[in-house]
Amino acid sequence: MESTGEGRGRSRLVGAFVALAVLAGMLIIAGLPKGSAAQEVRLVRQADGSMLLAKPGVSAPVLDVFEDFDCPFCKQLHDTSEAKLEQMVDEGRLKVVFHTVTIFAEEPSRSNSIRAAAAARCVPSADWLAFRSQLYAMQPAPHGQASGYTVEELVAAGRKVGVTDTAFAECVTSQRHADKHLEDNAKIRIDGTPTLLLDGRLIPDISVLDQQGTTV
Repeated sequence: MESTGEGRGRSRLVGAFVALAVLAGMLIIAGLPKGSAAQEVRLVRQADGSMLLAKPGVSAPVLDVFEDFDCPFCKQLHDTSEAKLEQMVDEGRLKVVFHTVTIFAEEPSRSNSIRAAAAARCVPSADWLAFRSQLYAMQPAPHGQASGYTVEELVAAGRKVGVTDTAFAECVTSQRHADKHLEDNAKIRIDGTPTLLLDGRLIPDISVLDQQGTTV
């Protein structure tokens, strides 16, 4: 049986170790790269298939992006603006909601769009942005004439960004989410793509964000 003095000594020693552990934990968290702690950017799939990109607690301003994967102007917007949007989200200056739509009525663009949109709903949320970039990189051209986004190409695009689950391939091949995409698409009223809404107000391009004091 240990003596009272020994007990007090050990208690002080344990307390010192606990304090050091807490301090070390705080230093580790402080030294983590941006986005690796609790306030990391999150990408969440919503019930209507849209994807919400934001840091926890950031509620405004909100940029709604309506895009068709077969739309050349949407590809241009992605290629020129994606890095800036992601940076603004990472800095907590913006919340972005991506809405995938099918705007075209003519073939083969309509079917191209539907296949790509349905496939995007099969991708895990964590891989969605990378898959989206792949879709724009492989966009069928010339627009309105080229048929593309075959289920085989879409499965391969998923594998390229690291989606290897066999359930993903089955989901894409069966076009499981095509009907739900079209159902949600019918509820959206826009005149063309890309359509950008900043806090519900139509804007011509993302340069307006600079005028809102959100320059990065």
